[in-house]
This record gives sequence, structure tokens and C-alpha cells, in this order.
Amino acid sequence: MKNCTNLYYLSSIACMLADCFDEAGLKILSSDLITLGEMIESVLARQCPENEGRVHVQQEC
Repeated sequence: MKNCTNLYYLSSIACMLADCFDEAGLKILSSDLITLGEMIESVLARQCPENEGRVHVQQEC
């Protein structure tokens, strides 16, 4: 339950962005944020040698 605060903030941000962008802009932003998340995950995986070969890394080094 300690991650619920993060979900609340993310939900609030999503609602604010929905008020600022049209549907096309939201789709582009969503795609870009997914790409950013995958790039960060890749960087983190390369920083941890014991995570080599894993697709989704949820642990810290």
C-alpha cells in the first residue's frame, strides 16, 4: 500500500494532462512516456550485472 500515494499523484497528473491536450496529443505523449520508461529500464538493467538477460527489472542493485 505504500505505492498508493504515487498512483494518486499519477492519476492527478493524467487528469490535468487530459484537460490540456487533445486526443492526438495525449496519444503521442503516452507513447513517448512508454518509450522513456523502457529506456530507463534498459539503463538500470545495464547498471546491474546480475540483471543481465532479464526483461523487467524490479529490484535494486
